[in-house]
Amino acid sequence: MPQARLLVDLPEGPWIADVSRAFPDAGFRILTAVPGEGAGFALVQITARDTDAVLTAMDEHDALASVSVMARGAGVATVRIETDAPLLLLAAKRSGLPIEMPLDVGNGVARVEVTGEHERVAALGRHLGDLGLEFDVECVRQRVDPERLLTDRQREILLAAVELGYYDVPRRATLTAVADHVGIAKSTCSELLQRVERAVVGEFVERLPRPLDADPAGGDGPVAASDGSSGRRERVTATTDGGAVPDDL
Repeated sequence: MPQARLLVDLPEGPWIADVSRAFPDAGFRILTAVPGEGAGFALVQITARDTDAVLTAMDEHDALASVSVMARGAGVATVRIETDAPLLLLAAKRSGLPIEMPLDVGNGVARVEVTGEHERVAALGRHLGDLGLEFDVECVRQRVDPERLLTDRQREILLAAVELGYYDVPRRATLTAVADHVGIAKSTCSELLQRVERAVVGEFVERLPRPLDADPAGGDGPVAASDGSSGRRERVTATTDGGAVPDDL
């Protein structure tokens, strides 16, 4: 099933666009969000050098009906908010495609990940355009089923290695012990574990969040995804007729 990662430029007006631009070094992570009738509710984690200043700016923003601090720590705060302009939630609701959480926002740009049928992802792009939002397509790839990432034999050896303590620090089992446990030669065990590690680490790294101004390919060209699909970063101005939505969405 297609998975798309979009970088959405938020317009002036919504609280998270204005406040995150006023504090470009702060990070805003939407942990959960629910659209209501004409409003939206969310749990937001804020990371900043001066969380008091960020919270003050949120309290003073007209688009926020309420801001309740749920937890505080050094440089971090978790708040529950109610807003009357949840643009991303509205676009997701209209397209019938939920946005995956958590959702990170920094300096007016939201990193949005969605998984669904081609038609629904394309519909999300059109509804973003209806709301006046521009976005970059950072990558489009097929979501990997964890059950298909490894063969049965690779999964067996990986689980044995973990159970025996091969990946513990300090290591409790040697490669020879793992090979003996599963009944194969040490060299074969080594090769299989290398293949497992490459697959698992590659998939993990592909899903890591990157800085919002970073280009994963080091330029403007195609981005190679771990599953061999073609990712890319492309500026898109979605239109109400859907004409500018990328075909591979």
